Amino acid sequence: MFVKDVTVENQVGLHARPATFFIQKANEFNSSIWVEKEERRVNAKSLLGVLSLGIMGGTSIRIIADGSDEEEAVEGLVALVESGFNE
Repeated sequence: MFVKDVTVENQVGLHARPATFFIQKANEFNSSIWVEKEERRVNAKSLLGVLSLGIMGGTSIRIIADGSDEEEAVEGLVALVESGFNE
């Protein structure tokens, strides 16, 4: 299991468009991947799950992966979040 915390930098957070990019990236990996905000954990490959967290700009989230490419998965998703989804 590989875990890393990251702060969502873009102003609007993970609304529909960035959440879609996030899920598409998560689906590139074989590992099971979750996103955690406070006490809630959802499947990072589920659009409704990610949107249900209501992640706004400036929010800290935890990305967790477990599987054969777990470290690559977490690092790839952290890089995407840190890029601000090019917004």
